[in-house]
Amino acid sequence: MVIRGRFAGRGPGGRPRTEPAAPADPAAARDALLGDVDWFALPEGAVRSRFAAPSGSLAAVSMGEPGNPPVVLVPGAMGSKEDFSLVLPELAAAGYFAFSFDLAGQYESTGAGPEHLRPPRQRFDFDLFTDDLTAVLTACGPAHVVGYSFAGIVAQLTLLKRPDLFRSITLLGCPPQGGQSFRGVSWIGWAAPLVGDRISADLIVWGVKRNFIRASPGRMALVMHRFTLTRKDSIRDMVGLMRHAPDLRPALRATPVPKLVAVGEHDVWPLQLHRSFADSIGASFASYSSGHSPSEQSPYEFTRDLLRLFGSAS
Repeated sequence: MVIRGRFAGRGPGGRPRTEPAAPADPAAARDALLGDVDWFALPEGAVRSRFAAPSGSLAAVSMGEPGNPPVVLVPGAMGSKEDFSLVLPELAAAGYFAFSFDLAGQYESTGAGPEHLRPPRQRFDFDLFTDDLTAVLTACGPAHVVGYSFAGIVAQLTLLKRPDLFRSITLLGCPPQGGQSFRGVSWIGWAAPLVGDRISADLIVWGVKRNFIRASPGRMALVMHRFTLTRKDSIRDMVGLMRHAPDLRPALRATPVPKLVAVGEHDVWPLQLHRSFADSIGASFASYSSGHSPSEQSPYEFTRDLLRLFGSAS
């Protein structure tokens, strides 16, 4: 159980263990001081690279010593590695090798896609994304994996295929339901079954561009720039995959790897759905006073809870 981002973990028998919030939380205080960040500027010491994945060349960024325990952070649909810019240096300072990459078809990985597979395919599908992630984890070694939003589904599928490559799994703002995952979205979920993949994707992009989530000017500058590079077919296919998401809860619960569900209190899905999802898979739960993007809006509290999870995995 977690109160306002206070990570408590689970007690004997998997029962939630409560823990009162500290009177003064240094991580929360740092988050409160965040201003309008320049999201184009990577943190000092970050290393840009390219990774040769099955779908093509993926743009990546890393921090920390490569020989340290690896943490692989995977952004979601319409996202990018920059979504973890404030988390990477915290993980590196704690003694980890932090690695993030743009998914195939997204931002600076726009050249990667199903046409590069053997044999070539027409659409972006779950196998493409899980095979790319498996290649990254094979190169890094068994890692702590963070899957953000759509990538949370990819991380779950990869874990069930290759549990030997995971030290822990964190699902950040991940869809908490299988099937038509958009049906639980606040306000507009009722309309999700009434439109197709392309219209759904167009509506989501329209909402993001009009900044209904009230992102800061610095954040919106990166968001709008990414749309100039990100492939429209990759967004369409990702939205389609989220409209037919597999229900993996029983299989996830059976895996012994430490699990964390982390979410903003003002996420697009109601908080109770995320809590129920965490309980159903035997995961610890953390929430923050942010929206769909705790890694951007509450990065220090989120990193604090990641480090506690990693410690429990040890």
